[in-house]
Amino acid sequence: MTRVQGTSRVLAIVGDPVQHSLSPALHNAAISALGLDAVYVPIRTDAVSLPHVIKAFEAIGIAGNVTLPHKLAVAQLLIRLTAAAQELSAVNTFFPEGGRLVGDNTDVAGLLEALDRLEAPGPWLVAGTGGAARAVAAAARARSAQLLVRSRDSARAATFAAWAREAGVDAHPDDGGASVGTALNATPLGLKAGDPPPVPADRLDGCRVALDLVYAPNETAWIRFCRTRGLRASDGRAMLVAQGAYAFERFFPGVTAPREVMAAAVRQALGD
Repeated sequence: MTRVQGTSRVLAIVGDPVQHSLSPALHNAAISALGLDAVYVPIRTDAVSLPHVIKAFEAIGIAGNVTLPHKLAVAQLLIRLTAAAQELSAVNTFFPEGGRLVGDNTDVAGLLEALDRLEAPGPWLVAGTGGAARAVAAAARARSAQLLVRSRDSARAATFAAWAREAGVDAHPDDGGASVGTALNATPLGLKAGDPPPVPADRLDGCRVALDLVYAPNETAWIRFCRTRGLRASDGRAMLVAQGAYAFERFFPGVTAPREVMAAAVRQALGD
């Protein structure tokens, strides 16, 4: 267990909600395994407080992560962004450098690992238009997959698809006509019991792979349902570990993240 003392470096994750996040369990397990003097904590932050929290983090040099719904907002608050974060205008990782916080995005690399493990065929269908969906768009471009965009708001789907096309993705709003090979949930649906499925059952006809970026004990209801349809399916834990490992190596340059330790911490936290 991590021992907190006066010299301990503080790292944090900000989001709203944030109590569901397993990033503290994942990172504190890695910190403890490597004997580092640090602690990682969750900080629930609403949209009004976010600019003040990020400014305070920059003033005292706190590193950390960003989760829903703040990935796009944090990209607007930071002066310095890596190429990956700048391209997506979405930040999930930040760290101090030269007196400033640098915003980065490790979601794309983590997502690609999870999708490659599932051997995800195209076309891809993504539910959502936020920061996580932007990572899906970048992954689709990296794998030359056509991307269909689904949203409860058709105008938002059209705007997102237009943004993705400008970024070099073969993206279009989903009209429900073309069959897809892979379905991805990039919305918060699944965090609460009773949430509706992010992709309706009839849209999964012919689909072979499902990836939920949300994770939950015993996996999400949507992923369990997809398995009953014969799909290769996974919730967000594989992506969580992968993007977390990349982020950890930003927090502690020159240190290799102990991925097996981090994966074990996630499994334990989820009761697997």
